[in-house]
Amino acid sequence: MLSKSVLSKVAIIIPVYNERQVIEGIVRKVKKDFDYVVCVDDGSKDDSDVKILAGGGMLVRHPINMGQGAALQTGIEFARELPVDYFVTFDADGQHRIEDVFAMVKEIEKGKSDIILGSRFLGKALGIKKTKKALLKLAIFFTRMTTKLKLTDTHNGLRVFNRKVAEEMQITMPDMAHASEMLEIIAEKKYRYKEIPITIEYTDYSIAKGQGAINAVNIGLDVLLRKVTKR
Repeated sequence: MLSKSVLSKVAIIIPVYNERQVIEGIVRKVKKDFDYVVCVDDGSKDDSDVKILAGGGMLVRHPINMGQGAALQTGIEFARELPVDYFVTFDADGQHRIEDVFAMVKEIEKGKSDIILGSRFLGKALGIKKTKKALLKLAIFFTRMTTKLKLTDTHNGLRVFNRKVAEEMQITMPDMAHASEMLEIIAEKKYRYKEIPITIEYTDYSIAKGQGAINAVNIGLDVLLRKVTKR
């Protein structure tokens, strides 16, 4: 467990889209330990915004759905105005654990890394389907080839980074391709990074909310196209 003084230096950033079923409970759980829980309602068509406020979260709204990448960028920009040193990206579907956030913040506090990345393949992926695991393994291979980063998990939404990264981070891919883009930014800016084991728990709800295989293929094509156009 981290001290109150350390917890007060952390902003949790949660992108939200049509999560009324779970988001209030998730925000309440996170708020037990962290003062700053920034939820970006990315144009939800349900009352996710009401549930966020009921849970005690800080609400930022997109008038239309812009995609998870855009929601994260908005959340990071909002959190930069808070008196915090560390920024955590945290999924809204209940897959992530607070215990893992504690471990990641403890690691980044050592000052040896600019960003800490969670890895389900160093840790555990509970309830993962074989097709999902195969796609993720393919993504790992693809990302290693394009970024040269030695990672075991490349599309994990649980990350912790310092203020330097937060101030410089500019996510331009609005959709799920932002995960690959963030890794490209790490490689280009030569940020110090480290992976640590975490647990991802797949539920019927989170699986239903997750991206399909065709989206994963599209993300790969987006990354490849950006690589070609940069040359």
